[in-house]
Amino acid sequence: HAIGNRGTVTEAAGFDPEADVQRLRGAMKGAGTDEAAVIEVLAHRTIAQRQRVKEAYKQAVGKDLAEDLSSELSGNFRSVVLGLLMLAPVYDAYELRNAIKGAGTEEACLIDVLASRSNAEIQTINAFYKKEYEKSLEDDVCGDTSGMFQRVLVSLLTAGRDESDKVDEAQAVLDAKEIYEAGEARWGTDEVKFLTVLCVRNRNHLLRVFEEYQKISGRDIEESIKREMSGSLEDVFLAIVKCIRNKQAFFAERLYKSMKGLGTTDSVLIRIMVARAEIDMLDIKAQFLKMYGKTLYSFIKGDTSGDYRKILLELCGGE
Repeated sequence: HAIGNRGTVTEAAGFDPEADVQRLRGAMKGAGTDEAAVIEVLAHRTIAQRQRVKEAYKQAVGKDLAEDLSSELSGNFRSVVLGLLMLAPVYDAYELRNAIKGAGTEEACLIDVLASRSNAEIQTINAFYKKEYEKSLEDDVCGDTSGMFQRVLVSLLTAGRDESDKVDEAQAVLDAKEIYEAGEARWGTDEVKFLTVLCVRNRNHLLRVFEEYQKISGRDIEESIKREMSGSLEDVFLAIVKCIRNKQAFFAERLYKSMKGLGTTDSVLIRIMVARAEIDMLDIKAQFLKMYGKTLYSFIKGDTSGDYRKILLELCGGE
């Protein structure tokens, strides 16, 4: 889908960046902040429109809008607002940087982003990362991960997956056999065979491989990955398979898991709501309802509070 085609956030009609700047300046005047005005403006503009608001703001007051909002806001609400002000690849690069640079690594972020983005998206993320942080993303990832998990991420970062839609029948059968023989059919697992097939082949081809795999092994590929692998390697292979099968279902499941049970994994919730609002949020919502019998809206409403809840619900776009 083209960006903006299946999103809940669409272009504001009669868009007037100067008027938005006035509203935002008013929202930050005096003691306290008028969060409702911030939500009203930012949650109902596209990324491209927000860039024009940032420009107009800088022109009008000689200051950076993100910096001003950053000093006015706090917590999860602030994280959402700052994410909304960034271009998509900039936001992805920023999230990856934060996932790497803290104490410990947030593997979930590396997996969510790298398993779900297209070649073009990953190339742009790589470029922005280098420009912004003066290090290559690959080097940073390698400094923070190890083993076969690291190798899978490095492969994804090359942004070299075949993106054609041709299926080589004979090769699909061979791929399925190779994976079967590398996993279920032997003691121990030859994980690189999984990497070569899952990180290189195109989507249509992989769907055929998964069908063949089911025939040969009598198991679904996801089930085998769970039996054969563990930890982050299992997580990244599962994410790749799920994204190939149905990317919106993958995101719906990530959202569900971020909220079900006790507590909320806000980092995951925020990342997906911000990153997908303009791309495929409508389809993610439909998948969520289909998979869990409840609306994404009701989940967010029950799991969050305050302005953070308000802005997420706007991005979710109603029941």
